[in-house]
Amino acid sequence: MKDIMRIKCLLSSDVETLINQQIKKEAHSSAIYLSMASWCNRNGYDFSADYFFKQAEEERLHQLKFFKYLLDMGGNAVSPEITNVKGEYNSFREVFEEALDQEISVTQSIKNIAARCYKEQDFVTIEFLNWFFKEQREEEYKARRALELFEVIGEEGTGRWQIDKHVGSIEYTEG
Repeated sequence: MKDIMRIKCLLSSDVETLINQQIKKEAHSSAIYLSMASWCNRNGYDFSADYFFKQAEEERLHQLKFFKYLLDMGGNAVSPEITNVKGEYNSFREVFEEALDQEISVTQSIKNIAARCYKEQDFVTIEFLNWFFKEQREEEYKARRALELFEVIGEEGTGRWQIDKHVGSIEYTEG
């Protein structure tokens, strides 16, 4: 029996490469959030652990969304190897600082894909990426608001407990 082979990829090799890099970035983000959840759990921040478990699952779903899109377009999606995931953090606050940095990095990476697509007039992929831009706006907002709790509440006394308690209730609503 002969294998069915895709006749033609609807993406340029550059866009395909960038999307495969994004698949790896999303998988890495998921692994980072799992590590953050583990750290929070070990240190008694149960609400924050739950928050990061949810974030890890969202990143995994984003990875799969990019993976399936690449396949749907006739490309070759590559399952990434994930290494260099930090397991220890110096403080509760550092976890949230790195979470915000991670979200900003993901947004920038998606912007780089879009820039390449605009250059190539790949409007189909740009339309696909629009969902991610909206999603990243929400993700950055939540990460920023979580980090702002450290300033608003403070870490002294029961501050970290209060921050932990409030992290899971951060919601994004479009203005």
